[in-house]
Amino acid sequence: MRTLTYREALREGMDEELARDENVVLMGEEVAQYNGAYKVTEGLWKKWGDKRIVDTPISEAGFIGMGIGASMLGVRPVMELMFWSFHSVAFDQLVSNAACVRYMSGGLINCPIVVRGPANGGTAVGATHSHIPEGLFAAFPGLKVVAPATPADAKGLMKAAIRDNDPVFFMENTLLYGTTGPVPDPSEGDFVIPLGVADLKREGKDLSLIAHGRSVIHCLEAAETLQREHGISCDVLDLRTIRPLDQEAIFDSVRKTHRVVLVDESKAFGGVSAMVATLIQDHCFDELDAPIKRVTSIDAPAIYSPYVENEQLPNPRRIVQQVLTIA
Repeated sequence: MRTLTYREALREGMDEELARDENVVLMGEEVAQYNGAYKVTEGLWKKWGDKRIVDTPISEAGFIGMGIGASMLGVRPVMELMFWSFHSVAFDQLVSNAACVRYMSGGLINCPIVVRGPANGGTAVGATHSHIPEGLFAAFPGLKVVAPATPADAKGLMKAAIRDNDPVFFMENTLLYGTTGPVPDPSEGDFVIPLGVADLKREGKDLSLIAHGRSVIHCLEAAETLQREHGISCDVLDLRTIRPLDQEAIFDSVRKTHRVVLVDESKAFGGVSAMVATLIQDHCFDELDAPIKRVTSIDAPAIYSPYVENEQLPNPRRIVQQVLTIA
């Protein structure tokens, strides 16, 4: 199996969907001639031209609104936000229009858009460019939220997102773009990962680490340390999609290990892990041998200093410390 970067896997997924469906278009600031702010769309403009790869003005409200309108008429726009922090400029379009149109039309009008881009801290770009809004958008019925951790998941979930008839918000991570991993070759068949299916990245028996996005990578590193230094065997469950959420995969892991630590880059108050903790409490309370623990971002705006921001976000050391309180 080939090895691709996360960036290359995203690009290949979009490229294949551009070839499969003439209604797919890519839109966003600098996605065409400049090849994208993070070079995710590199080469696609030269291959597909101006009508399929569209540079937009610096107006998220404008091009997100345009994409939503186009999607109601049969186009399948994939729209890049340079940072997901800029979602607030188009908030009304995203949550009042895209999320609601199918319901408000009695199922007559679909909104098959993908909004993608980086949603993470850890790059020392300050509080206004470091929001992690997957928990926010998961709170709105009608939206689907995806947060892949590996190149293979990035490609397979991107293809599924583009084919979906609902709005899909695709949360990437700038710190993952250059990471590498195995990705099936197109000659092996159409590689699509269904939305709403979690993935057990590592199997263990003593404790469940449940995470999404880059936190999965931290959990895998922490699990290795815990096994080597403390003899603690951990499940590492990658949620992959926040909504729809694979609840049964969560419950299966907790029923096996009876202890759980949830890892989430969101802030603790109202974060994704808060919802997962509630579900475990409701459905698996009698299976728990210890309190549910969480590792989240420390509750403050994103800190500019890279040294301090690294401690603000989940990291393997913080995960190991939390595990040892209940293992």
